[in-house]
Amino acid sequence: MKKTIIITGTSSGIGKHLAEYFGQKGHRVYGLSRKNTESDYFKTIPTDITDEKAVENALSEILLSEKRIDFLINNAGMGMVGAVEDATKEDIRKLFDLNLIGAVQIMNAVLPKMRNQKAGKIINISSIGSEMGLPFRGFYSASKAALDKVTEAIRYEVSPWNIDVCSLHLGDIKTKIADHRVMSTVSEPYRSTFNKVFALMNSHVDQGTETAEVAEYIERLLNKENWKAHYYFGKFGQRIGVPLKWILPQKTFEKLMRKYNQLSS
Repeated sequence: MKKTIIITGTSSGIGKHLAEYFGQKGHRVYGLSRKNTESDYFKTIPTDITDEKAVENALSEILLSEKRIDFLINNAGMGMVGAVEDATKEDIRKLFDLNLIGAVQIMNAVLPKMRNQKAGKIINISSIGSEMGLPFRGFYSASKAALDKVTEAIRYEVSPWNIDVCSLHLGDIKTKIADHRVMSTVSEPYRSTFNKVFALMNSHVDQGTETAEVAEYIERLLNKENWKAHYYFGKFGQRIGVPLKWILPQKTFEKLMRKYNQLSS
């Protein structure tokens, strides 16, 4: 059956690929992003998801045409790199405003309709990095970890209406995310180490999973009857970090992370 799907962050990268993928399958897809994207496969409603009124207006426009909202894919987000010490309050607020508050506002907007129809599914796009504090990406890890905990909490709250919510933790995906990261000024004590780690993280993105594989995985996930709270998708070398974090002593895990990130001991 054809579904109504809302996807945020569809101007580029994973979001645009998802919107076109599901649109080509015949679903009715609405993309919410700040930039208008012309496509034969989905309709863009230019929306700043950090603006509560803009979100309300976008949902009102969708509901003029649609009787249902079946799926929400909360994809919009940004990266942030730099040492914890160097980040400004403004950069931190900007990151959390999009990665956490924006995602929550979109969920709040669709939930009344999903409650009314007694059905709906929401995927919050998270990161494998939310399960661990990544060097020079501490606030990004923190913003996604915060979204994960909100996801866990809301699962209990909306389950009486047959609404399901999950976090999808992605590893590195081959996109142009490096062009859109917030980068704090890196102070002299951290500069040489940061430069090495930054080059490595960009190479991981360049060698990351193709967006087409992400779309196929999400399609399988949307067709599942019952969801777990968390799903993990990406290259094995990144996914394995999650169970290792759970079972290894902290010192041992940190040693592995230092090696993976080519940090000196």
